[in-house]
Amino acid sequence: MQIGMIGLGRMGANMVRRLTQGGHHCVAYDRSPEALKTAVGYGAQAVSSPAELVKALAPPRAVWIMVPAAIVDSVIAQLKPQLAAGDILIDGGNSNYHDDIRRADELKAAGVHYLDVGTSGGVLGFEDGYCLMIGGDTDAVALVEPALATLAPGGRLPAGGAGAAAGSAAAALGYLHCGPAGAGHFVKMVHNGIEYGLMAAYAEGLNVLRHADAGLAAKTADAETAPLSNPRFFQYQLDIAAITEVWRHGSIISSRLLDLTAAALAKDGKLAGFAGHVADSGEGRWTVEAAIEVGVPAPVLSAALYARFESRGQADFANKVLSAMRLGFGGHVEK
Repeated sequence: MQIGMIGLGRMGANMVRRLTQGGHHCVAYDRSPEALKTAVGYGAQAVSSPAELVKALAPPRAVWIMVPAAIVDSVIAQLKPQLAAGDILIDGGNSNYHDDIRRADELKAAGVHYLDVGTSGGVLGFEDGYCLMIGGDTDAVALVEPALATLAPGGRLPAGGAGAAAGSAAAALGYLHCGPAGAGHFVKMVHNGIEYGLMAAYAEGLNVLRHADAGLAAKTADAETAPLSNPRFFQYQLDIAAITEVWRHGSIISSRLLDLTAAALAKDGKLAGFAGHVADSGEGRWTVEAAIEVGVPAPVLSAALYARFESRGQADFANKVLSAMRLGFGGHVEK
């Protein structure tokens, strides 16, 4: 099928590459000439503007937007005058599902279908495929299902052919029509919230192992330092890189995230190239907000989100307040 792709960043370019290798005709646009040149090398047709991209597609057109959530509306504003009834607009980024519901309503008035597609796979998606979580009208999903199936890890349609995106057969191949507008990004939002929690669990556990040699260090005996109950219990100098590697083989906690962690530690066991400032792109926040709205406890996901805030220095002033109080009531001087 024909499909347009706007946004050729880390994921968009590889999605174009996977689509073209799967036999689809891709029309690609990005503000970067270098990104366009790369897409042409993958077999795509490059254009110089969103309007030109729409003109290069035969109706009903399918246009996939792969840009940061903050600029999706501005891209849609450029595309909307060019689109006609029956066309399909797809947002594959990490938009808030509230925005998806609004956009679907706005585009429906012009007869344009809107699909929100939560896309997971990152930079490994070209080779391994992308897990796709889809929201929107069933008819629109069926029209673009050949492209969805190519992008997904299975790389093919289910045995029943197009129109099976809501069933277990498609899910087993890595894509699923989750429900109406917003459902795809709602599922992807929670997916990313879970990702925060999993990442935090690995990080905290490995940090405990990293400090398992605390009993070997000389400790100052003073009122400001909590002593080890028995230094003999903490005299292990562990090879963290080797531990993550052995966990990858047969362990119940093996995962793609563990694979990536082991690879990073194999390159540099001290991770000296990282400052430890962990960003959050919004999905973790929205997951916690949704949990609050419906009254569902999510303590692990909340703690993982707050840990990211702390990693960026957002707790520095609070910690200074703690130090000031300790000095005031007990004369405790910072060490």
